[in-house]
Formats: sequence, C-alpha cells, structure tokens
Amino acid sequence: MALKIIGAGFGRTGTLSLKVALEQLGFGPCHHMKEVMLNHDQAEWFSQASKGIEVDWHEVFKNYKSAVDWPSVAYYKTLANTFPEAKIVLGIRDPNAWYKSVRETIYSVPRIPMWIRFVFPRSGKVAQMIEKTVWQGEFSGRFEDKDFAIKVFNEHIKSVKEAFPPERILIHSPKDGWHPLCDFLGVEIPDTPYPWENDSFRFKQAIFLMKLLWLPAIILIIIAVLTF
Repeated sequence: MALKIIGAGFGRTGTLSLKVALEQLGFGPCHHMKEVMLNHDQAEWFSQASKGIEVDWHEVFKNYKSAVDWPSVAYYKTLANTFPEAKIVLGIRDPNAWYKSVRETIYSVPRIPMWIRFVFPRSGKVAQMIEKTVWQGEFSGRFEDKDFAIKVFNEHIKSVKEAFPPERILIHSPKDGWHPLCDFLGVEIPDTPYPWENDSFRFKQAIFLMKLLWLPAIILIIIAVLTF
C-alpha cells in the first residue's frame, strides 16, 4: 500500500475532519497524530526521524493510504518525492484563528514530567518527538511569539503552493465542503454532510484532567521524600 494523499497543512487546520473525510471517500486508513500516540512502531519511527535518523517511509506508511497532521506534515516534501503519484491537500485557515486554536489546545498540553516518562516511556518518547518536530523544528522554540508563529504558518502555506504544479495540489478548508475535494480526487460526492470534527472542547477537557491527575501524584511524591 502506498500513500495516495499527503496532507501538507499544519495541525489545527481541519486535519481531523480531513482524516474522517478521506477515510469516508476510500482513502483510509488515514495517518494522523492519533496513530503515533496509539502505535508503538509509529512513535519509534517518528522519534528517530525527529533526531535526523533516516527512516523507511514506505515501511512507516505501509498500512495507510493517506496522511494528514503533524508529524507527517513536517516531512511533506520528502513524502511527496517518496510517493510521486500522491496528491497534495494543503489545509488552510485564518492565521489568527489557527494560532488561537493551537495555543489553547496542543500547545497547552503540559510538559510531561520525568517521572511520568519513566513510568510510561512511550508518552515521554512522543512528547520529545513533538517538541523536536513541531515546537523546535517548525517554530524554532518561538511559538509563544504570535507574530513569528503566524509568519511561519503563512510562509509554510506559500512554500507548499510553490512546491507543486497546480494539478497536483488542492488548497482546502473544511468550509469548502465535499465538492472541491471530490473533484480533485476524482470520486463521487457522498450524500452526507462533510465531517466537522471540532475537537477543541475535548482537547481542553483532556488537558484539564491531565493536570488534575498529575498534581496529586506530585504531592504524594513530595510527601514521601519529606517523610522518608
């Protein structure tokens, strides 16, 4: 199985909705950050890639027909060369709305403490990979500088547009619905609404729960150290 669709849009540009849409159109399974969180091999491969170690992209995506979201978007040029028949879908969004969404969701995920990384090594590996690939790799450690982050976002869109001929790339927003996407992919339009997977609320709930669960554990460790 080879990738047929490569998503080149940053996270929080409707990537989860696009994943669901592509799978509904027959281009699934679709790779997404969720795959990395749940799959040991995926976490290991992208951890290696974030360190500059060469990986076999055919092996990484052997079970997928499409890929969207980070971390794969960080390697979109390499993937486009590795899978020359794949079409490119560039997700876009209002820059200010994009920044606000990222800041309030994935950037707000608390840094995983070292003791959590020791107990759950995969969590630590994924966290380190995200740090290297996204916050340090894409944004040079300056995501909190809104003007700089938006500049990176806009320059990324410009670079993707310039990298491919018009017939190979689609500029896409969930607001566009099915028609442009289906025309681009040469498939029939479903008789159901375009998926709208806005997971911001669930993301914020998860962040709150993570902080809530970590605090008692940290307090217990401090008490244990002081007691013994």
